[in-house]
Amino acid sequence: MPQPVRAFHIVGDQSTELDALPEALPPNGYLWIAAAQPAFEAALPDVQARLQAWTAAQLFDLHVLDLLNKQLPSSYDYTSAYDILVFRRLAASASATIDNDGNPAEGRQDAINLIDTSPVGFVVFDRVLLTVHPSDCQVREFFAARLKSQTSSTAEGRVSARMPTSPADLMLRMVNHMVDSYLELRRVLAKQLDDLQEQLFGERGGPDGWRLLLDSRNALHLLEDTCEDQRAAITEWIDALDEWPAASDEAQRREREQLRVRSRDVLEHIERVISHVRRLEASSETAVQMHFADQSNQTNTIMRTLTTLTAIFLPLNLVTGFFGMNFERLPLIHTPTGFWIIFLVMLALGVGMSLFFWRKRYLGRP
Repeated sequence: MPQPVRAFHIVGDQSTELDALPEALPPNGYLWIAAAQPAFEAALPDVQARLQAWTAAQLFDLHVLDLLNKQLPSSYDYTSAYDILVFRRLAASASATIDNDGNPAEGRQDAINLIDTSPVGFVVFDRVLLTVHPSDCQVREFFAARLKSQTSSTAEGRVSARMPTSPADLMLRMVNHMVDSYLELRRVLAKQLDDLQEQLFGERGGPDGWRLLLDSRNALHLLEDTCEDQRAAITEWIDALDEWPAASDEAQRREREQLRVRSRDVLEHIERVISHVRRLEASSETAVQMHFADQSNQTNTIMRTLTTLTAIFLPLNLVTGFFGMNFERLPLIHTPTGFWIIFLVMLALGVGMSLFFWRKRYLGRP
């Protein structure tokens, strides 16, 4: 069964989770409607009817398809009634478990597989925020618990973080949380990639390891494209803020300025993610280049050794070829000590040339 559509009424420093979608928009504050994709698809007619009653507008069919599309890249669009932002989260995959030391519990595996890039959709009305999440998304649960905690802290007189003042403010906080989820995985990804490179250049390196590194490099390219789409979507959102109608009072002007500041902060976090992904790409690319350089160096070492051995045996072959000629009058071939003289000469040549090449470091390890 799909998870139900959850509704929250946020006004001032208080938030209340409603049992069902209200018939009318509350006189104060705003609504946050959060649903997983299956639940949103099942309740779409009811959601559209409530949006019509609350805002006198409904979602366009193309935007509904975008919200239900699991492969849609990060993007931004707007209408006269609402803004829609689809943002692909960068968080730990639900199938990946990480221990206290920042390592995958399954042992050695591709670090990039720890990243889940499922899309989350945001529809921002003046007083309504509609979010559509993947089925296993923890963003909704995190902010639902956070709003409840902030309400409890305010009721008990304790100082807590300020409640989001508008649907756009809440949306930016969610986006910022999704970006920061990747920033928390930076150490894990960097450590996994470093360990993989150490194993590849050690005695345990093999074809499977290099294939894994190449797959990781390709995954990093895709991750960079995802981050570029995120940056483009947030940049378009920031540009759209400047086109909003002018603020009617000082409070609204300060709220608009706060939205711009928070949007620029989200953009700066995305820039940090892109910078880190590019560093990982450069590191993996360097490892691949080092691999080819190491293979070339090993080939040169083998060829040098074979050439040296050929140079050592060349004069020995010359001696054996000379005394192997079919003539009667060759020196030392009819004397009893001839064989031993030639043997000692060949032994001296072999040992002498081996010592010479060894001192020149043509033999043995450099």
